[in-house]
Amino acid sequence: MSLVPYFSASSKVWDSLDWIYGIEEIGYSGWEIVADGNYRLDNPENFAAIKERVASTGLSVSVHAPYSDLNLASLNYPIWRESIRQICGCIHHAADLTDRVTIHPGYLSPLGKLIPDLVWEQQKAALTEIGKEAEDCGVLACLENMISIRDFLCRYPEEMIGLTEGIPGIGITIDLGHANTNGLVDAFLAHIGEADHLHIHDNHGQSDEHLALGDGIIRWQKVGRIIARDYTGPVVIEGRNLEEARRSLMAFRGWFV
Repeated sequence: MSLVPYFSASSKVWDSLDWIYGIEEIGYSGWEIVADGNYRLDNPENFAAIKERVASTGLSVSVHAPYSDLNLASLNYPIWRESIRQICGCIHHAADLTDRVTIHPGYLSPLGKLIPDLVWEQQKAALTEIGKEAEDCGVLACLENMISIRDFLCRYPEEMIGLTEGIPGIGITIDLGHANTNGLVDAFLAHIGEADHLHIHDNHGQSDEHLALGDGIIRWQKVGRIIARDYTGPVVIEGRNLEEARRSLMAFRGWFV
């Protein structure tokens, strides 16, 4: 399977669904649903509308699970349990649409900073439970690397691989925009063949800007060659609007060969 371009825009989660028709018109093959706001899959009205729109297009689908106010590494047990419940619920519904769901890792709370080993254990335990749900649903839940905020888990490839290794139902989403905020694009590219899902977007290395490809400092010509050589499957281009989606797709077609 060759590289397949999808588009995703977290900035659209409160908008009407009708914008997704523009994704197909521009030339994308798929849409990654950010399952938050009006796109939450656990809302029956939302879910029915999403399925109807997807069925009226030729777009393939992947899903990004909700992450706002959730923490899979929380030491506050009710918060931890609710975080797992929402991720598992998203996976259950997403199975009607896709076999790939991206999930965020947890982060260190003020209490967690005092006992980081227990935070790691909480994250592993959450992934084990989520992985079982994913396997039961025929889905791979892919843990994503995070941006350069010190309290986040999974900013480094070795950490993400260590957390996910050996857990059935759990895979890896590599996000090269996130990697760039940590100065680790090359480090993550070294593991691109191990990725189960891929997110790309640009920035200037300081924050998670989600710019169109070529508008930041990532060397996409080099990156594109490596990805085209070592990875096959969906490549989710994340952006803010359809104009950026169009420019990113043009860049993708020129560099990812």
